[in-house]
Amino acid sequence: MAAISVSDVATPAISLLILASLYRYVLYPVVFSPLSKIPNAHWSCSISPFWILWARYESRENRTLYEAHDKHGPIVRISPTEISINSMEGVKIVYQGGFDKHEWYDIFNNYGVPCMFSSTHAKEHSIRKRMVSNVYSKSYIHSSASLAAQSYSILNSRFIPTLEHSVFDSQKPHGIDVYSLFCATAMDFISTYCFGLRNSSNFIQNKLYRDHWLKLYQVRKGYGFFPQELPRLSRAVTFIGLHLTPTWVDAANDELEAWCKKLSNSAVSYLKKTGTESQDSVDDPVVVRSLLAGIDKEEKTNGKESPIYPTAILQQELSVASEVIDHVLAGQETTGVTLTYLTWHLSQSLDLQHELRNELRSLEPNMRLEAGRVNIADSKQLDNLPILHAVITETVRKYAPAGGPEPRIAPSPSSRIGPYEVPGGTRVSASAYNLHRDKKFFPDPEKWDHARWLQQDGVDGEKKTEINRQFWGFSSGGRMCLGSNFAMHEMKLIIAAIYSNYTSHIVDDEGIEPTDGYTAHPKSDQLWLRFEKV
Repeated sequence: MAAISVSDVATPAISLLILASLYRYVLYPVVFSPLSKIPNAHWSCSISPFWILWARYESRENRTLYEAHDKHGPIVRISPTEISINSMEGVKIVYQGGFDKHEWYDIFNNYGVPCMFSSTHAKEHSIRKRMVSNVYSKSYIHSSASLAAQSYSILNSRFIPTLEHSVFDSQKPHGIDVYSLFCATAMDFISTYCFGLRNSSNFIQNKLYRDHWLKLYQVRKGYGFFPQELPRLSRAVTFIGLHLTPTWVDAANDELEAWCKKLSNSAVSYLKKTGTESQDSVDDPVVVRSLLAGIDKEEKTNGKESPIYPTAILQQELSVASEVIDHVLAGQETTGVTLTYLTWHLSQSLDLQHELRNELRSLEPNMRLEAGRVNIADSKQLDNLPILHAVITETVRKYAPAGGPEPRIAPSPSSRIGPYEVPGGTRVSASAYNLHRDKKFFPDPEKWDHARWLQQDGVDGEKKTEINRQFWGFSSGGRMCLGSNFAMHEMKLIIAAIYSNYTSHIVDDEGIEPTDGYTAHPKSDQLWLRFEKV
């Protein structure tokens, strides 16, 4: 009997392995996968994720996907297991249909603890959302005595004096970097709402620390590619002592987290001392108070059976800090960017500023400066001003500060999206950047035109309804932006305070073009405007 050599066994095994690999990585995704019926954004997308990963690495994902949708339609395949959608019909299925979040969001587990934004599953998210959704509702924001007191204090003791100091001097023309100022103002507003004024930031007046903080934040957001898109590879190389992300990025994150945790802990301590006495005051830590009450209620109701028992209940201090750092980081950037681009456009038209000012002065009380102070306008009146609402909405449409794709996971076994069957586990995304550039709804989409949102003679009412439905600046469904009402109210107050009293003029807008990332900002990180008193 002839002996069987190693090569006699190895050769068929290797051949079988090669055939299996060819089927799994080439034949199945190209021919047999249900996703094979979806147009490829690039010829390689059915067999490799490299095309879209490279676009993300180079920070050009938004415009790359826009070009793909413009060429191939509202649903495109961008990797063997990922699709991009650009239709409100698809958005309703995915984002209002409760698709779970992708592991891409794990990077937002601050302090190693999930927050509402990073919670993967819908049930855990809904529990966390219930804790704070009330204090971010429009009715609460419009009637909150604490928020009114906080807004009055920030505008009159910090913001208005800073603008006054920068006002045009005929002997020495100068301006102010409003991008930095608006990020500072947004941070002071949201951190005060979270922690109370006594425990909040004061970035408007403390410019040196503000500049340092913003540099830390740019480091944090500028190095997310590997841990978000290639988390397993990133962990593997870290395990063997290598680092795809510089170690000093971790140091920047640690400093930001320590900063926020200190404010959060101070707010918690303040509440323990004052109890309900702090409510309806400038020092009321509205969000932290709501979180603590929500955690206490969840513990009493569900105890150890609660899905968030290991985190929010057993690690209450870290869970509160994890939640609020998400609020303050997101709130300062998106609002700061929107206000920057809005004032840039307003500064190009004195006529539009005049129209807006006339509308603002119809408020009772209005926000004209008297003895160096402004009144806080009635929230409902402010909310109903059409030109003010239109200029903000159009700015969010065009610049979409959080305009990047929002990845979700298709549930098993499959879902129907448009004409296609999408297998469970497929990564599915839509983005405000692309939805806001659909030429069917927004002709000449790169043009900033606030009149899109104004009711005009001869404009079909159904068409106006359609463009409002197409607006996705704050996402949609159960996981839409929690702070949308707060952001709109805050921006309207700030713009009303400015244009009730000043005209603005461009001094230096070099580098104003937006970056292309999940969150956009001016490439130069600055915009210099000059303000003149009316």
